[in-house]
Amino acid sequence: MEFKTILYNEAQGVATITLNRPDKRNAISYELIDDLLAALGHAAESQADVVILTGAGQAFCSGMDLENLKQLTGRTHEQNLQDSETMARLFRSIHDFPRPTIAAVNGPAIAGGTGLSTLCDFTLAVPEAKFGYTEVRIGFMPALVSSYLIANVGEKRARDLLLTGRIFGAQEAQQLGLVNEIVEPERLMPRARELAAQLMEHSPASLQATKSLIIGFARERLDQQLREATRANAAIRQTADFREGITAFLEKRRPKWNKSI
Repeated sequence: MEFKTILYNEAQGVATITLNRPDKRNAISYELIDDLLAALGHAAESQADVVILTGAGQAFCSGMDLENLKQLTGRTHEQNLQDSETMARLFRSIHDFPRPTIAAVNGPAIAGGTGLSTLCDFTLAVPEAKFGYTEVRIGFMPALVSSYLIANVGEKRARDLLLTGRIFGAQEAQQLGLVNEIVEPERLMPRARELAAQLMEHSPASLQATKSLIIGFARERLDQQLREATRANAAIRQTADFREGITAFLEKRRPKWNKSI
């Protein structure tokens, strides 16, 4: 398959998906979402036993693409709802992928990038990696990822990360359980392949059955929570604060929030 925003390689039982917009710090665009969904679908039907997700250049994924951000304030509720449903499908495709997945976080993973990195079964990160659910800074909300985050770190810690929108480093991410290992940059991909090889020593049927069981435990909860999150994600885009937050971000100024709420 040919892709415009990612690289796809399959060798020795491992499918490696590389976000390939280094000049944009691998920001999430509509085209990138489509490519990722297609690549994950292709990998699921392939002979690959493990998937590695990483980024080209100095960043893993810097969040939403600026050009797409500019378009968001002018979209209808129906378009925003469709966007939210597509993003929810991407998150679900990573979380529910039938075989083991490894995120090799080679640099900053911000907002949606944090989501992509921590939805994998294993997350390896370089010491310089940064994470953050920064949506509240621009009048948005981390609706879709919140369900996954609460399940991973607990509600109290999730409230801290989601409500402050603060940036945190690889060491704290590991302490929170969002990162499994911190690996020096030159060892990141070799370590990811070592982990993949270790996983492939086990029974494929057992790995898939175990993962299917884990996914099944969360399915009903996720179905309900993602429906609610999708609606909330679309609704926040219709607010004055969202329009102001996006405009201020693009103009590189402090936002003037509506304090009458």
